[in-house]
Amino acid sequence: MRIARFVVDSDPLYGVVEGEAGSEEITVINGDPFFNGVERTHVKHKLEDVRLLAPIIPRSKVIGVGRNFAEHAAELGNEVPQQPLLFLKPNTSVIGPNDPIILPEFSEEVSFEAELCVVIGRICKDVPEERADDVIFGYTCGNDLTARDVQKTDLQWARAKGFDTSAPLGPWIETDLDHEDLAIQGRLNGELRQDGSTNQMIRGVRELVSIVSHAFTLLPGDVIMTGTPAGVGLVSEGDRFEVEIEGIGRLSNPVVRR
Repeated sequence: MRIARFVVDSDPLYGVVEGEAGSEEITVINGDPFFNGVERTHVKHKLEDVRLLAPIIPRSKVIGVGRNFAEHAAELGNEVPQQPLLFLKPNTSVIGPNDPIILPEFSEEVSFEAELCVVIGRICKDVPEERADDVIFGYTCGNDLTARDVQKTDLQWARAKGFDTSAPLGPWIETDLDHEDLAIQGRLNGELRQDGSTNQMIRGVRELVSIVSHAFTLLPGDVIMTGTPAGVGLVSEGDRFEVEIEGIGRLSNPVVRR
């Protein structure tokens, strides 16, 4: 099931996206699916007639996982960490499909990172790995934008990873997905730059959910960004970056500078 958050001409709504590519419809659901479940109404719209938003604005946090692909760690001259390298992005960093990535004035080297993102569905803490599926609501595409120059000079990554618009998410949440071997691709201005698979993760989805939940209490709508494959590079004003993940869809955002 694909659950989207969208607007037609007023307040944001949630809906279920169904149909073949190019002719999808979205059926409005009552309330918030994280708390009310998925209760369809009789109201439908053509997908092309709505504006998709970030499928979730996390109520508390976005958790990133650094260097979870060995080739990506190597391309930046880093070792694979012995312990999981976790960091936080504020919910103000989240934007949706086609929203502009605004390059921060304090950085000249912002890079893209295409990532599979896990959306948490219930309050949980200290989740055993074998119970991780019980707390996962679904999956979406994400772009963990990083100010590389700031990352090198600051003693921690709050500015480098957490600036406004640094966490595009979308286009929707896929609730039924086998995440073991999914293609992850990133395209800059239509050119393929990242081409990896979730089977290259050092720590898989279930292990990450367990590890993160031992560090933080997770709330419905929290997002875990699971790491990026090799091929990262810089974006510039006027660029467009697209994340495509098998079984989910494509997330596309333009890049601007104020």
